[in-house]
Amino acid sequence: MPNRPNLPARLRRGPPLLLDGATGTELEARGVRSELPLWSSHALLEAPDVLAAIHRDYARAGAEALTAASFRTQRRTLERAGLASRAAELSAQAVTLARRAGGDVYVLGSAPPLEDCYRPDLVPDDESLRREHAEHAGNLAAAGADAILAETHNTAREARAAVAAAAAVGLPVIVSFVCGADARLLSGEPLAEALDAVVPLAPLAVGVNCLPPSAVGACLEILAATGVPFGVYANLGAPGAEPAAPRSAACSPHDYAAHAQAWARAGARFVGGCCGTTPAHISAVAAQRSA
Repeated sequence: MPNRPNLPARLRRGPPLLLDGATGTELEARGVRSELPLWSSHALLEAPDVLAAIHRDYARAGAEALTAASFRTQRRTLERAGLASRAAELSAQAVTLARRAGGDVYVLGSAPPLEDCYRPDLVPDDESLRREHAEHAGNLAAAGADAILAETHNTAREARAAVAAAAAVGLPVIVSFVCGADARLLSGEPLAEALDAVVPLAPLAVGVNCLPPSAVGACLEILAATGVPFGVYANLGAPGAEPAAPRSAACSPHDYAAHAQAWARAGARFVGGCCGTTPAHISAVAAQRSA
């Protein structure tokens, strides 16, 4: 892809890098089962064509970066479904589907918490974090991901492990935290302290995700204070909520684009969407950027 600048350069120049929107909730909306523990990994096993179509739709909407469906391809999760030996294979499939569907885009390998994103009390011990994030990062690097997106982290401790694992395999890493309205991680740690814990490891960028747009404002100055490129991709409802389809109607694509524009004015260098957002939301953000 000779015409594409390297990711660090792209984050420094031009309009904010546009990420894609939700994968898991979009799979739900298109009729693909996504129950735990495998969640979006069901699509890798049962509906790769639907997953590829979602990636294509986001690329056509204007996304410059597609997130591979590796959110639940870690050995720990797959073991619960008797599929532990397929961690590398399924991670590679996730990256390949994004690469083939998206054309000239960056492909980010998702590296979330090993346990539930909303349960900081379940974060494993330090040695497990080191070993398992190292394996996942190695699988994503071998698959050809351009960078690792260590996303939806709910503790500074696990985020550090994910960032260190990415660095060890030579991939740039964007690290993003899930916060409440008070700019605190779900663990109760202040976002500022979590950022202080990961910035010395030299992430490519930092951010917040999977929080409602109304909670983003409290985080923006804190993110900007790091001096590291930062960004936001908010959600429009918790995954698995019923009914799935009206979730995104609560915040129209036009309204979501207005939120993204405000984040960009505050200095965000990447924007995108999390649970409940759709290709229409990303298209609206892309149109707003070019207006």
